[in-house]
Amino acid sequence: MAKGMREIKRSLKSKQNMKQITKAMEMVAAAKLRRAQEAALSARPYTDKIREVVSSIASGAGSIRHPMLQSREVKRTAYLIVTSDRGLAGGYNINVLRKLTNTIAEKHRSSDEYEVLVVGRKGSAYLNRRGVPIAEEVTGISDSPKYGDIKAVAYKAVQGFEEGRYDEVYIVYNRFLNAISQVPTLKKLLPLSSDEFSGSATQYEYEPDAESVLSVLLPKYAETVVYSAILEGKASEFGARMTAMGNATKNATKLIGELTLSYNRARQAAITQEIAEIVGGASAQQ
Repeated sequence: MAKGMREIKRSLKSKQNMKQITKAMEMVAAAKLRRAQEAALSARPYTDKIREVVSSIASGAGSIRHPMLQSREVKRTAYLIVTSDRGLAGGYNINVLRKLTNTIAEKHRSSDEYEVLVVGRKGSAYLNRRGVPIAEEVTGISDSPKYGDIKAVAYKAVQGFEEGRYDEVYIVYNRFLNAISQVPTLKKLLPLSSDEFSGSATQYEYEPDAESVLSVLLPKYAETVVYSAILEGKASEFGARMTAMGNATKNATKLIGELTLSYNRARQAAITQEIAEIVGGASAQQ
């Protein structure tokens, strides 16, 4: 009985320590979520505005023959996937990775038909284990990403399309809705559809000409979409981690309650047994 009580007490102490850790991680994720959510939401107006400017120029300049607007036969596809560097975030990483692998399985017959550009160690490790060709990987992005952190991978995706290495580029990320809801999203990044840039009510004056301005703005727009997806991913990551750690804390609390009850019952049984032994010993001496 004493041995069983020691085991229960040891397990109880372990669960209490785990609860302290998960509770602390939940609070840290909640604090980071607020900042990441503000960054993700504040980036949306900028993305919408640059899209409006590009739309105005593209729609007002007639036929535009910019490489990023030209569709061609698809022979090779690039996927830019956004994952995290750390785990303990519930289904955050596996959901977006499953979205990617399902898309690859549906669209491609050979690994020669696609490449993946990865943001985050979790995505890189997962894809390396499965032999998925990785063209570029970026790790160690801070919890508050800066535009310069993702410029290299965004530029590589845009440059690869312009140079003809890729015929289309998709970005795969978790779109942030709220702290408990993140949606794995597959979004076509390139080529940019001319239909997407139409109907802008605002007209802008620019020089020297539409194609020169678009040659600067279109790559900037694509990079902005990537940056916005990174911010959405960070907010989704912290939301998923906060939820996962909150659930872990609740489970630990439940286990602690069950173990405490078991310990008290074992302790009560041990005391009862000791009393019975004392009474039996005293009766035997009479």
